[in-house]
Amino acid sequence: MSSIETNLSKGSVPKQLMKFALPFIISNLVQSLYSVADMVIVGQFAGKISMSGVNIGSQVTMLVTNLVIGLAAGATVLIGQYLGADDRKSLKDTIGTLLTLLLVSSVAVTAVMVCLRVPILNLIQTPAPSFGEAKSYLTVTALGTVFIFMYNALSAILRGMGDSKRPLYFVCIAAVVNVVLDLILVGLFDMAAFGAGLATIASQAVSVVLCIVYLRKRKFIFDFNLRSFGFNKDKTKLLVRIGLPMSAQNICTSISFLFLTTIVNMLDPTATASAAVGAVGKLNGFGVLPAFAMSNAISAMSAQNFGAGEQERAVKTMKIGTAISFGISFAVFMLVRFFPAPLLRLFANDAELIDAGVVYIRSFSFDYLFVPLMSGLNGLFIGSGHTTFSLINGMTSAILVRIPTCYLFGIVLDMGLPGVGLGAPCASFVAFAIGLIYYLSGKWKTNKIIRT
Repeated sequence: MSSIETNLSKGSVPKQLMKFALPFIISNLVQSLYSVADMVIVGQFAGKISMSGVNIGSQVTMLVTNLVIGLAAGATVLIGQYLGADDRKSLKDTIGTLLTLLLVSSVAVTAVMVCLRVPILNLIQTPAPSFGEAKSYLTVTALGTVFIFMYNALSAILRGMGDSKRPLYFVCIAAVVNVVLDLILVGLFDMAAFGAGLATIASQAVSVVLCIVYLRKRKFIFDFNLRSFGFNKDKTKLLVRIGLPMSAQNICTSISFLFLTTIVNMLDPTATASAAVGAVGKLNGFGVLPAFAMSNAISAMSAQNFGAGEQERAVKTMKIGTAISFGISFAVFMLVRFFPAPLLRLFANDAELIDAGVVYIRSFSFDYLFVPLMSGLNGLFIGSGHTTFSLINGMTSAILVRIPTCYLFGIVLDMGLPGVGLGAPCASFVAFAIGLIYYLSGKWKTNKIIRT
């Protein structure tokens, strides 16, 4: 076993989980920090119109990003189980197939996004003042789709191998590059939303190149030579079967938040509410991303344990991981409840924006209490290959709960932004309740990938 691989099916569960999950959590916190820095720099140097454009453009970009995150997370599970079972050939074939699949997909997605960016922005009721900024941001991020896809794929591969430290190193590099480029392109050259998008793509490109160079030097199991790329029929089917439901689930979540963005745009065509929601969205990262990071750690560690036939270790991993992520999210919940205005003032010293952001975050922040509970169970289900259940649960909460709740409270009952903010916690609570019922049923115990 190389230094890049770690066996997570042996040793103390709490120690292994903390050692593996801590870089995950730090990595997501770093991403949250540079995402906040991104919006702060845009807000301070370019104003709330550009903030609105970046928020709307990034929501659409996230829809595309969630396509690869789902497939990559599916690959993490496959790689983890093959590593746990010590099946080296399947390990290499899975990595080669994943990278080939995402490279081909990135070309197709880029073409579609470039052609449809204007109709998409019209569809989600983009305010006229921020339309140009949203279009600029979306254009540059669409052209950099290949780097978004590869960035997420390489991180997922390393995590499946039990290595959560290298993804942290590379995300830290990306964070520094992104912030420096933001200051240069947005602050110095006044490139506003276009500069912010360019900084994001360039930072991910640097991270991808450095990661590939590092892995080649360490004689990684996949050598990145042209002849090593290609489609393995069986592994393609498995990646699609395991990863596609996760992609679909993530896309449904993104679509629901696009609807939320549309509702916000309907409430305020001046772009103030959109900018406020964008600022709150960056703060929300600290509340929910650690939970999602722990969920990924739980799924990767559970996958190895399921592959090795250690089901009880997988359950213990889920319980410990959920407790840790809930503690982090609760701390953030208390922070935003007591100090919402000072936190929002970091982005822009605009009284209307801050007032809108405060009322929105007060209702949305309840989501921080349910996401860790939902995500912990989801990590266990994904680790055993039950991604179809995760898809159904995710679609139910996103499409049948979040969207109607946002519209009902925000528009029909005329509660405005506070009503829109209630959609997320309601959806997460329903997802947790359904997940808990599925957990108690015991149906998740059947390994869907490697029969043991």
